[in-house]
Amino acid sequence: MGRCPDHTQDEQVLNRDPMARFHSYLHGGTSSLLSTLPTIVVFPVYKTVFRQQLNNTLVRQAVGQLYKEGPLKLYRGVAPPLLMRTLNGTLLFGLQDTLLHQLSSCSSSPSVIPTSALPAVAGLGAGVVEAVVFTPFERVQNVLQNGQNDRRLPTLRSVLVRLSSERLAFGFYRAFLPVAARNALGSCLYFGLKGPVCAAVEGQGLSPTASSFVSGTLTSMAISLPLYPLSVLVANMQAGVGGEAEGLRGCWRMLWESRRRSVVLLYRGGSLVILRSCITWGITTAIYDKQERRAG
Repeated sequence: MGRCPDHTQDEQVLNRDPMARFHSYLHGGTSSLLSTLPTIVVFPVYKTVFRQQLNNTLVRQAVGQLYKEGPLKLYRGVAPPLLMRTLNGTLLFGLQDTLLHQLSSCSSSPSVIPTSALPAVAGLGAGVVEAVVFTPFERVQNVLQNGQNDRRLPTLRSVLVRLSSERLAFGFYRAFLPVAARNALGSCLYFGLKGPVCAAVEGQGLSPTASSFVSGTLTSMAISLPLYPLSVLVANMQAGVGGEAEGLRGCWRMLWESRRRSVVLLYRGGSLVILRSCITWGITTAIYDKQERRAG
């Protein structure tokens, strides 16, 4: 019976040839694509949560907004997350594996970087690159999902043209710093925790696939809970176009005041996002690890 993939051993990483490392890109993209297909079904839920993040409304109020806009606009903004999720998995898993190989080659002394910390450090680097590549996707998605932009920016092309006319810091790369912090910390924790958690769960008698799913789910929960406020900040910073753009501190101050300085209100809609994230990353982890076991 195969076991949870363990990337913490230098010998295992160094012995992987370039084709084996290419498989990590392929497996990452495949697992993310398969786990993202349910996004089409649950996208209305995701959009409801986005409206809660943006407008600080109750679920019934957010649903009422979407109902008034009609079914034709319900799936406005679904294309970017589908494309982004597939490319995201390809880059994240593949680049983390590549960086892990490079770090393992350079870390001849345990005092430099502990061997057990290498997956997390490689994940941190992959998360930063991920933010550079995918911040524009997230920016476009959030503009499309904001109903206040429907009239003046009715199509994807109109959004792209408008953002192209702005400076990068206010256009496609609006809210880059919180995106980079969220993605880097999230990737660091994911790759640092999923191996040990998977091994611990498998030790309770679960199959490797079930262990990988539970590992991805638990790891995602541990990541999503503390980092959710960053996602709310990003959504609020990226949803609007034009006007006077506040800086990072100003946006956080406005967000905190709009939530009446309440952590509970800041996490409004968070339960649905965290649940969706746990399921998605559980499926992604199970599929990826299974492909890695077969390839190994």
